[in-house]
Amino acid sequence: MKQMSYVAIPPHMDDFPGAELVREGIEDLRHGRDTTSAALVSMAAPRLRFVGVDVPAPPDEKPNNIRLYDLLDKEDPASAHSRYNALVRRIVSFASAAEHDRSRRQRDKP
Repeated sequence: MKQMSYVAIPPHMDDFPGAELVREGIEDLRHGRDTTSAALVSMAAPRLRFVGVDVPAPPDEKPNNIRLYDLLDKEDPASAHSRYNALVRRIVSFASAAEHDRSRRQRDKP
């Protein structure tokens, strides 16, 4: 029997800004790893699911924005705030590009 491979994000989204973070976060969530990428993807899960990205449920009940900040603060308290904002900008860029792509694909359907 052929083993199915898991696709973290649809292939046409591979070049969107922040795609590597989304792929990494989904993989971390699938394996139950508590990482900044997992928290970031969980935070954006509603928008990501809307555009067709399969986001696993987070392992923790803590709000993901707080979890993300806690993880960044633990790594380096002095840069946590700026890194948090930069990561949020990256995930928003990915989600915005994916939403734009979704709208275009729906508009161009025959």
